[in-house]
This record gives sequence, C-alpha cells and structure tokens, in this order.
Amino acid sequence: MIDPRRLVVLAACALLALNPCLATASPAKSKPAAAPTVAPPPPPAEPLPPPKIYLFRGAMGPIFSTGMDRLSEKLTAAGFSADVYEFTLCRLIGNRAIASYKESPAPIVLMGHSMGGLCSVLISEMAAKENIPISLVITIDPAHATDDVPLNVERFINIFLSDSVLGGGNVVAVPGFRGHYASYDLKQNSRVSHINIEKSDDIHRQIVEMVTQLPRIQAAQTEADSVPLRYLVPGDSLVELWDSGVRLPVRRGDTMESIAAANRVPLWSLAQSNSLPENATLTPGQSIIVPRHLTPPDAAAAMVVPPAAAPSRRK
Repeated sequence: MIDPRRLVVLAACALLALNPCLATASPAKSKPAAAPTVAPPPPPAEPLPPPKIYLFRGAMGPIFSTGMDRLSEKLTAAGFSADVYEFTLCRLIGNRAIASYKESPAPIVLMGHSMGGLCSVLISEMAAKENIPISLVITIDPAHATDDVPLNVERFINIFLSDSVLGGGNVVAVPGFRGHYASYDLKQNSRVSHINIEKSDDIHRQIVEMVTQLPRIQAAQTEADSVPLRYLVPGDSLVELWDSGVRLPVRRGDTMESIAAANRVPLWSLAQSNSLPENATLTPGQSIIVPRHLTPPDAAAAMVVPPAAAPSRRK
C-alpha cells in the first residue's frame, strides 16, 4: 500500500515539472521611489520695450532751451524714440503719452528744462491719476512753481541752481515716496547758468547711458533699499548722476576715504550723504550711505559745462 504522504510529494513534483516557472519564487517587486516634485523654472522675464522719451523746452525754448534739442538728437541717434516739445503743449502731450501707454505699454521717460521741468512733473501727476508708472523723470533747473514728485515716479533726478531766478526749483517728493531720488544743486559752479545748464555734453552723455541701461537698472535695483540723495555740488566737481544711495555696513579698518575709494565716489559726496566730516571716525557695524552708480564714472569726463560754452550767470 502506497503511503499517502508519498503521493502528496509525487504530485507536487509533477506540478513543478509541468510549471517550472513556479519553482523559483519571484521576489516582491518594490514600488519605484517617487521622484521629488520640482517646481518648473519660471519663464524668462520678457525684456521691457524701449522707453518712449518726451523732452520739453522752457519759455522761449527755441532760443534758450536748445540743449534739449541736442539731447533729443543724441537719444535718437542711440536708437530711442525721443521727441522734444514746447512746455505750452504740456497737457496735450501728456494725454498723448497716456493714450500711447494704454495702447502699447512701454516705459515713459520725461525730461524738461525750466518750465519744461515743471511740465515733466505735471505729466507725472496726470499719469498717476491713471495708475500709470513713470520710469524716469529728469528736471533741469525747473521753475520754482514745480510740484512735488508723485508716488508713481520710479526714478527722479533734479539738477538745478537754488539761486536761479528763472529756474531754481528745489523739487522734493511727496510724503511716502519710495522711488529713487537724487537732487543736485550746482549754485557753487560759477560757470553754470540757467541758460546753459541744459547744454552740458557730460550730463547728456550720462543721461543717454542711463536711459540705455534703464531695463537692466530696474531689474538690479529695488526701491526698498534706496536712500534719497541731496547734494550741494562743489564748484570744481563733476556731476555724477547717481539716482539714489544705498546703506552699507562699516567694517573694521574702514575710513571715510577708503569707503569712497572702494565705491569710486568722491569723498565730499560721502560726507554730505551722511552729514559727517570727511575725516570722521567710523565704528564697525555702523551704517553709512554711499551714492550708487548707474554707470561707471568716466575719469576723463569734462566739467559740467566747458568754459568756452558757459556764458556768465549774470547775463
């Protein structure tokens, strides 16, 4: 008689022979590890369209504000849309600029001499009511009656003569202004007058460079870290168009002179920015305001107005 246990073993062997794949147990398949979730990279920022530049002459502009025409020609030669107008057309051109922006948004740049400076701020106020930003405003010895800089202006620069009768607009910003601001009083330069201040080739050069770099500047510098600047420029000094200052911590061994040299700014500007004497003793960790360059200064640049081109201020 056959042992039943032996029959069970023989049956198992027969099954294995018929199904060899069952002879080896397959290991349990592990679930593939979940790939970490990675946020897709942000789409590249679209470059800003080139700015539209509006320049304004002062009273009797074709005679006394010809520097604005020369500046317009230089900006046009650099590839920009830059038209010059009489300040008497201020509201008309302002409405055109606003309509153009609504149709095809592009940075707006406003520049004006004398009453043209007043016009540049007026158009900024018109744009503010439409929630339209103004990328850059440059006023050159604007009229005394010029209003404060409104909140929609991202960068404002005033180059003026505080003792000027025809200009002399010491323009300030409205409370709460968070844009970039710089003011330059040139009254100590005896070669500069109201009727030649807008004709400086060196200032023109810096303005063209600033407008050229405007898209890159906007990306690199934020309003949050900007400090407004106000200067009484020494009579024998170059005008360097900083648009604001930045706070930097003082390190061990720093002096006013070494910080000025490291940041390529004149010592007088550092002293004025911080209301300190040029030989002030600094403490490590102290915060100090340094004017911020938009473009590297040109050591070989001419003075504000070449002597041959500068009539006496008394004329």
